[in-house]
Amino acid sequence: MGSTGDCGNGTAAAAAGGGGLVVPEIKFTKLFIDGEFVDAVSGKTFETRDPRTGDVLAHIAEADKADVDLAVKAAREAFEHGKWPRMSGYERSRVMNKLADLVEQHADELAALDGADAGKLLALGKIIDMPAAVQMLRYYAGAADKIHGEALRVAGKYQGYTLKEPIGVVGVIIPWNFPTMMFFLKVSPALAAGCTVVVKPAEQTPLSALYYAHLAKLAGVPDGVINVVQGFGPTAGAALSSHMDVDSIAFTGSTEIGRTIMESAARSNLKNVSLELGGKSPMIIFDDADVDMAVSLSTLAVFFNKGEICVAGSRVYVQEGIYDEFVKKAVEAAKNWKVGDPFDANTNMGPQVDKVQFERVLKYIEIGKSEGATLLTGGKPTGDKGYYIEPTIFVDVKEDMTISQEEIFGPVMSLMKFKTVEEAIEKANCTKYGLAAGIVTKNLNIANRVSRSVRAGTVWVNCYFAFDPDAPFGGYKMSGFGRDQGMDAIDKYLQVKSVITAVPDSPWY
Repeated sequence: MGSTGDCGNGTAAAAAGGGGLVVPEIKFTKLFIDGEFVDAVSGKTFETRDPRTGDVLAHIAEADKADVDLAVKAAREAFEHGKWPRMSGYERSRVMNKLADLVEQHADELAALDGADAGKLLALGKIIDMPAAVQMLRYYAGAADKIHGEALRVAGKYQGYTLKEPIGVVGVIIPWNFPTMMFFLKVSPALAAGCTVVVKPAEQTPLSALYYAHLAKLAGVPDGVINVVQGFGPTAGAALSSHMDVDSIAFTGSTEIGRTIMESAARSNLKNVSLELGGKSPMIIFDDADVDMAVSLSTLAVFFNKGEICVAGSRVYVQEGIYDEFVKKAVEAAKNWKVGDPFDANTNMGPQVDKVQFERVLKYIEIGKSEGATLLTGGKPTGDKGYYIEPTIFVDVKEDMTISQEEIFGPVMSLMKFKTVEEAIEKANCTKYGLAAGIVTKNLNIANRVSRSVRAGTVWVNCYFAFDPDAPFGGYKMSGFGRDQGMDAIDKYLQVKSVITAVPDSPWY
């Protein structure tokens, strides 16, 4: 089968890295189009590198417009004439559950791929990323046979009802920070709706997406329903977002690229667009909070996944009564946050995803110092090689400073003080973003007031990163629009059609 014939780079990749580092076998490096692994039309490849060392993991087929055209053609054929949209929801759910079974069976291998490709912690990949992906698949498998319209009360001699129909060919563009979770966050509801998809994974982390395409074929997903075209944004991404035969684009990434995708959609066929973009989320800690718990939560909120997470609670606001105690304990926690090989079970934080991101974070740290913020701990590269940065904490941060306003996407905490609830709300909303927020308090009235006042798509009270497939996720303001997760997400991949039929001889109206 085509999906098992792309194993040429495995031996070379396994020997890469050196220094005793575990490097998984790389089995799939080609494009996946119409059920087959194929070379790029141009024959071009690009390197994907191990952020632990900077060494090359594999050479990956590089898609451009010609390859995207072929993938979209395959997806269109599968949608217009294939069986996937014409299966019952129950039949689709069975295939999706079989795919979930296969992901579970290969979870350790897939977690290792993301660990080597993105610098993610292997242990957390096994216990968080992989189970979350499987849960997402099963959630939407369960929803596939529950998509329906409604009867309408139409005035006059008519009967009316609505149909919910798959929107068609969906372009999916996903980021590098959570390659597995983002793949299934977008693909699962699209499959449940009966759509076909063309996925462009981030060029930094293409490996697991190709493996999922392979597993999808083994699970019985028909050819052309899932296509994977890894490549670069200005070529493959631009070709997908501007394609005249793509009906919808689902994107997670930066606000800058989200704006470009909207422009491409407008200039082409006015395709539907959903965007989950950047964030600069506030963590608001009140005087009545348990300080140790608050420090633990804020440390997790900023340094989890090396700060490479759109909802990172990087603006930490602490009420003045506990501020000094909090700062002391937060610095201690940061110093104890172990940076190292993400395959080591004792490591808390691995390397930034690549050299570009590594240098970007260090640049923001220098900007913070130059604008007058006080560096309490961290702020430097660490290790002999690779893209590791120490957990970093700034104080004396003002709302108009760059490190307080711009998304850094790295392990950098900005600690600020406030006096009143009103001030906390005002400061929390002093941002162009609105993706998430955290509140730590024992006072239910404060929790309710602040959660309703902060303009963010998700608010966590006395917790953080509490995601669930049933909880819709998305942003306010420049953090985007549209929702992932929950039944709301399926609506992005559906069209609503009204059907009105004359009933001239009905005994009642």
